Amino acid sequence: MGRYGLTVGLKNYSAAYCTGLLCARRLLQKVGLDDIYEGNTEVDAEVITTEYDKKKYYVDEVDEDKRPFRCLLDVGCKPTTTGCRIFGALKGAADGGLDIPHSEKRFPGYDRDGKEYDADMHRERIFGGHVGEYMEYLDEEDNQKYKEHFASYLAASVEADGLEEMYEGVHGKIREDPSAGEKKAFSPDKAFKRRPKLTLDERKARVQAKKDAKNAELAEDDEEE
Repeated sequence: MGRYGLTVGLKNYSAAYCTGLLCARRLLQKVGLDDIYEGNTEVDAEVITTEYDKKKYYVDEVDEDKRPFRCLLDVGCKPTTTGCRIFGALKGAADGGLDIPHSEKRFPGYDRDGKEYDADMHRERIFGGHVGEYMEYLDEEDNQKYKEHFASYLAASVEADGLEEMYEGVHGKIREDPSAGEKKAFSPDKAFKRRPKLTLDERKARVQAKKDAKNAELAEDDEEE
């Protein structure tokens, strides 16, 4: 993500969203659907669906000639609690133009008891609002802990009030060029030499040497007693 300007907070919800967005744009570029399905360029955290030919698609419009690329979320052994980062990646991929069946029930901002969804709360999480709030709180309450906990942010000159702008820039750069970067040429360390494999007799001799050393140690302990 450093290529797109994201060098800090690489494990939070906002970074997961960026990862999902990148996966979607890169995939659609490879299959030639990136111009047809741009996704949600104005991030509002709403769930977008379209009815076409008696079928529901999770994109804003459906092309008559080319249907959207449908994906299914496979969480494996990951937890699926509300607000989990994996759903941040899902939302990023959906906003990136992929057709992924989902609802708002696992997004931050969904109230299971009231069955209501606060999209603004989810949007705030996408743009790092929760991180910014904690940064401001810690800066006021414990400045030393703030400097230690957010050392990488401070080193990169990233402040709480600049997070949304930073993530907007990352989203924009991903959309500009989602293609994979050039792979670095692999150059093996020729100085490294693998140890030759021991023969059977050498392995037996090594085991016997360990036994002899242990027996000598035990015998010495007996003499001292």
